[in-house]
Amino acid sequence: MMETLQVLRGLLLLLVAGVCIEGYKPVIIVHGLFSGPEEYHTLIDNIKKAHPGTEVNAISLYNYAESTVPLKEQVKGFTKVLTDIMNKNPDGIHLLCYSQGGEICRGLLSTIPNHNVHTFIALSSPLAGQYGETEYLSQEFSASVKTEVHPLCYNKLGQLISICNYWKDPHHMSDYLQYNNFLPLLDGEKPHKDMEAWRKNFLRIKKLVLIGGPDDGVITPWQSSHFGFYDSNENVVEMRDQEFYKKDNFGLKTLDDRGDVSVCVRAGVKHTEWHSDYTVFSSCIEKWLT
Repeated sequence: MMETLQVLRGLLLLLVAGVCIEGYKPVIIVHGLFSGPEEYHTLIDNIKKAHPGTEVNAISLYNYAESTVPLKEQVKGFTKVLTDIMNKNPDGIHLLCYSQGGEICRGLLSTIPNHNVHTFIALSSPLAGQYGETEYLSQEFSASVKTEVHPLCYNKLGQLISICNYWKDPHHMSDYLQYNNFLPLLDGEKPHKDMEAWRKNFLRIKKLVLIGGPDDGVITPWQSSHFGFYDSNENVVEMRDQEFYKKDNFGLKTLDDRGDVSVCVRAGVKHTEWHSDYTVFSSCIEKWLT
């Protein structure tokens, strides 16, 4: 009799565990600039320890030097991989996108009809653009100061480099709008025929999580990770005062009005530490990956 009860208890525990495991949606990680999937082992381990049985996939595509390929091309490549993953997971997935990967994920969420992404987590991403001197900038350009970058980026040749697709010089906005063929389209600052469809697609997400902080050292201004950016005097204009927010060009205001935008600020975290910092994971990420 006791042996039978023990077997039944064991079966019940397995059943309960199975139900819990099935409740966790797969997590798809999109890496950043000059990065690759093998750098996210700590993040993957944290996810699996917190939510046992979770399927985590750090996509291996456009790694390291190839991450400078134009973002339009990268979005097309990631679309093929992501669509296959979504088709295998009809109950939905989560997107966890680091740094430049956040821009790629914005492109994916805008251009894939009927996607089933539940939560989009942007981890220290230049969502509203980048304007500042960083280590990455010096690797790609010979220019030593930010004021010399815009003539390199704002032309057809410059737009063949991913960094230029979100380089947003607040002192040369007319050139930015004329030549940049990626970010102003996502933001709806450059009107196009697919704007309403892209907005509808983006609004399919159930939650938008924005993570960043003042000690990042790369994302400039750091508030870009929360959709803030400089005005022409390099004063930071917060998300809710941005024109693309007030006009609700791509659905950001609608998400916010729904209560589906979560902002997480963490001081003391450098740019390369966001995906390995346990405090960031436990306080900003973990609860959204269910």
